[in-house]
Amino acid sequence: MDFRTERDTLGEIQVPASKYWGAQTQRSKENFPIGIEQMPLEITYAFAELKKAAAMANYDLGKLSLTKRDAICRACNEIIDGKLDEHFPLVVWQTGSGTQSNMNVNEVVAYRANVFLQEESTDETVHPNDDVNMSQSSNDTFPTAMHIAAYKALCKNLMPSLKELTETFLDKEESFKEIIKIGRTHLQDATPLTLGQEISGWRAMLQKTRYMIQESSKHILSLAIGGTAVGTGINAHPEFGDRVAKQLVLQTGFPFYSSDNKFHALTSHDDMVHVHGALKALAADLMKIANDIRWLASGPRSGIGEITIPANEPGSSIMPGKVNPTQSEALTMVTAQVMGNDAAIGFAASQGNFELNVYKPVIIYNFLQSVRLLGDGMKTFNDKCAIGIEPNYDVIAGHVDRSLMLVTALNPHIGYEKAAKIAKLAFEKELTLKEAAIETGYLTEEQYDEWIQPIDMVNLDRV
Repeated sequence: MDFRTERDTLGEIQVPASKYWGAQTQRSKENFPIGIEQMPLEITYAFAELKKAAAMANYDLGKLSLTKRDAICRACNEIIDGKLDEHFPLVVWQTGSGTQSNMNVNEVVAYRANVFLQEESTDETVHPNDDVNMSQSSNDTFPTAMHIAAYKALCKNLMPSLKELTETFLDKEESFKEIIKIGRTHLQDATPLTLGQEISGWRAMLQKTRYMIQESSKHILSLAIGGTAVGTGINAHPEFGDRVAKQLVLQTGFPFYSSDNKFHALTSHDDMVHVHGALKALAADLMKIANDIRWLASGPRSGIGEITIPANEPGSSIMPGKVNPTQSEALTMVTAQVMGNDAAIGFAASQGNFELNVYKPVIIYNFLQSVRLLGDGMKTFNDKCAIGIEPNYDVIAGHVDRSLMLVTALNPHIGYEKAAKIAKLAFEKELTLKEAAIETGYLTEEQYDEWIQPIDMVNLDRV
């Protein structure tokens, strides 16, 4: 492998000749051989959007030449388009401010900008610190990139999948609205409801958590840019933060704005904790939904078996014909990971010492992983499972007919105590509820047929 010599304030270091990064990136690569978790590309792309917006703002403020601005923006566009992914090699486990990742972007942008300037035969050169990082610090750029990446991921990766799954359940809710089934509480038989009503609970969960995510994500539209090192804005024009935020609105289409308190923006990530809390709420609902579905589909002969789900692949390497609820299992593992991520994010956010939180990389890594897993998990669960849910009519009807909890409808007519005796007698003698009711003499066959009507017990108007 060929190398070239790069220099920084610590001296010279050898960098692979084919790579566009510089000395500080190389030092980080060598100093932190920890794990395999690389800084997410979403952060790299967000940084490129930020560096482009910063160049535009610095030019408008008379601090950067037009030639340098255009070269920097051209380099940033290459990064945003995914053309330079191989030049961002750093891992998550680095300095807690994300300084090396900021410098990785600065160095790659400067390298490519200088290539463009050489092609134009100009005398100007772009410096990674003085030009690309002008008016900025890692301490305000990294949290800004965190918010850009997080908001974009929520809008592009998570919300569409959440909407699709919600619409699938809404369709099933309507299709199955008149299928009466037995309800269950405490894992025991309860009074009837319709399959559509049961699914409406799942649909409402997703609608509510979607609202929670939308509401909480408004807080990460606030950006730290302009605070520089400790929040005072040293070395930055007073208008810099606002100008960058307005440029980011033009570039991304998202309503970002510059935080009104940069001291908070650098040292606290309570906004990220808040949004991820809504993601955890979604994960909790998805855990419940996926578990409900695999229980309702359990069997096919010895389980509940009230619904069927698609058979996507063989379920066993030894038991022929076995089919497992694999999509439910995958989604519940996703939710377990998200809940673990929430604990990591909450703890990391609590470690803001003085003017700076230095757990930023692990916060955004876990946040973006949660968004990615939930988005992908819901998409796959929807396409490979939820869309294919169908009722098993015979099993559903059989469970309703055998249920002892239909006796609840007798309470207004004969009272709780007598109704309980009927249920107990039916259970002990293995009688039908009707047989037990008539044997007690508490009511006639005609009264039983009149009072025990499952359709009257489900309140079809309620969803």
